[in-house]
Amino acid sequence: MVTIQETELKERGLLAVHTAKKLGRPILISEVHNMDTIDPLCFFNRGRERYFGERFYWKDPSEEAVLVGLGISNQIQSDQATDRFFHVEEEWNKFLKDSLIFNPYQENGLGPVMFGGFSFDPLKAKTPLWSKYADSLFHIPKYMLTIVKGQTFLTTNIVCTPNDDVTLFEKVISERAQLLTSLEQDLDCNTGKLLHTKEIAPIQWKQSVDEVAEELKAGSLKKVVLARELRLVFDEKINSEAILENLYHQQRDSFIFVFESNGDCFIGATPERLVKKQGNSVFSTCLAGSIRRGKTVVEDESLGQTLLNDQKNLIEHGYVVEMIKAALKETCEEIILPDKPQLMKIRDIQHLYTPVIGKCQKDASLLLLVERLHPTPALGGLPKQEAVEKIRQVEELDRGFYAAPLGWVDYRGNGEFSVSIRSGLIQGNEASLFAGCGVVADSDSESEYLETSLKFRPMLRALGGN
Repeated sequence: MVTIQETELKERGLLAVHTAKKLGRPILISEVHNMDTIDPLCFFNRGRERYFGERFYWKDPSEEAVLVGLGISNQIQSDQATDRFFHVEEEWNKFLKDSLIFNPYQENGLGPVMFGGFSFDPLKAKTPLWSKYADSLFHIPKYMLTIVKGQTFLTTNIVCTPNDDVTLFEKVISERAQLLTSLEQDLDCNTGKLLHTKEIAPIQWKQSVDEVAEELKAGSLKKVVLARELRLVFDEKINSEAILENLYHQQRDSFIFVFESNGDCFIGATPERLVKKQGNSVFSTCLAGSIRRGKTVVEDESLGQTLLNDQKNLIEHGYVVEMIKAALKETCEEIILPDKPQLMKIRDIQHLYTPVIGKCQKDASLLLLVERLHPTPALGGLPKQEAVEKIRQVEELDRGFYAAPLGWVDYRGNGEFSVSIRSGLIQGNEASLFAGCGVVADSDSESEYLETSLKFRPMLRALGGN
């Protein structure tokens, strides 16, 4: 383990206090240290006792970037429905103003980072299911582990006020040392026993699919995505550390995320990137159209070819490609994408997949890109506004953060957001899982129901179900 010079933080901290007194308001001090290798799952797990409800975990499919946050030095939250992306960005920039950042490294995801996301639809009536999450919610962690391109870094973020003194930094030094020492200890991560599984209003959901499909034959709507919920009850409190470990081993090729808030835990393994920004490079993903994996190589290839030639799925996929292309054109000078979709194969499902690369102005806002892209036709429908209004009208489910943007932004404006599908909300000894499907004019409710059942599988397996 790399030794961190304690005197550095004290000296820098006193400088921050002096700045806070001078400005008459709180100031952020952030410092980054290059560390020996630390297991990110272990780092997350060791935060259970002291930072439960204040943790996040993020891993991209290639494991190019892994971020784990413990504790909250500040949070940005709002339930306002209009201009919510602009509001979060404004608060983020205000928080960063005059901050003291000691980061000699150029890698993304270091120093001050805010992690969190937005609800799918802030105009949808909230239910108790998502009461612990504001419609816009981001945490700036107290301690953050970043593993990027094989290197390990530890960021410490402290907000100091004009009234603070050296004792604040002595406390942080002690707390940080205890955290790093505790990484050498084992932690029990057993899961409880699944007692029963309850489908929430499956008959009504199928009726909604049939009714919407019928409406699509005559109106201007082309597609509406409808989601449903599965509720699981266990014999004891669900251990999110065990679920995360299962997802890590079972869904390694996905974005794996955990976002805790006030004791609840939103967790999942999604194959879908919404947008990533590195300097002036922008990356997005068109993911729509799916079929199961085969039991043999021959069957799997046959199913993949069926999907690649299925007109219904190709049309749905085309909607997503055109929408993402149009959304990025507003910001990007150049857009590169293949002529035809390819297959993305994950453990249970194969999808039609088209990667998108764009070149934008370096100062283009990542959150503005998120706003323009959310929701894609794969999660909302087409036309976008009409589809969201139809979902709000007919869908019983309070989606909360399901199917919505979740990710991170660093202080340099780089970051990445996924679309939080294949996910669940853990609440004590119960968990809600979510899955949706695209309804078009010729949709059949029974086949759409089976498709959502397939999409429940990754989280069901991670939770110990079938």
